[in-house]
Amino acid sequence: MATFEELVEEGAAAPVEGWDFSWFAGRATEERPPWGYARLMGRRMAEARSGLDVQTGGGEVLATIPAPPPRLAATESWPPNVAVARRNLAPLGATVYEVADDADLPFPAEEFDLVVSRHPTRILWDEIARVLRPGGAYLSQQIGDGTNHELTEAMTGPVPAGTARDPRRVVAAAEAAGLTVVDLREATLRVEFFDVGAVVHFLRKVLWTVPGFTVEAYRDQLKAVHDRIQAEGSFLSHSRRFLIEAVKPAGS
Repeated sequence: MATFEELVEEGAAAPVEGWDFSWFAGRATEERPPWGYARLMGRRMAEARSGLDVQTGGGEVLATIPAPPPRLAATESWPPNVAVARRNLAPLGATVYEVADDADLPFPAEEFDLVVSRHPTRILWDEIARVLRPGGAYLSQQIGDGTNHELTEAMTGPVPAGTARDPRRVVAAAEAAGLTVVDLREATLRVEFFDVGAVVHFLRKVLWTVPGFTVEAYRDQLKAVHDRIQAEGSFLSHSRRFLIEAVKPAGS
């Protein structure tokens, strides 16, 4: 059995580019939301004339769509992910733009009849509304407040629960931009880590769980998590997800 130091070194050495989570196979699991975002998005893309994926990561999810629309674009802010996305999405004929998460979208008004986004870090609702055609839709799976709160507190101690990702606040922001929310679904899902190397890799990859995380700064907390996994078999946390669909009224 690998030692604490060996597991930590493995998690610290694993590459974090893109949103491919295959490295976690056998080391961590996360329950999937019941609505099946990738399949749902794939069906909608097959019906669209033009589609945009905002904050695509490495394009891994968009790359699974069975039939791309005639016009397909994606944006991503992190340069290493942009390169990965361009490789992954080239077979679909998609154009990938490097765009900061807080920057306006580099597209004309009413360019797309479908805009999607999986786990966006920031949503510029006025920009989403601007680039949607009348009757077009925004479909997004988002991270809810309190996601992996147990893991955050294991590293930092008690922290107050946030409200910025409350689905009701997101609905209000979409409506303030002139969109009509037609679907909202929520789910709380089990996340299990089976070794501390998976915890290290996750915290390096999903940066907002513990902002500023480094192995050196959190070695004592990691050792405590390792000991807990050894005693209990896993470290249990929970993620929160919600699906939102908002439509731009046809008369807009």
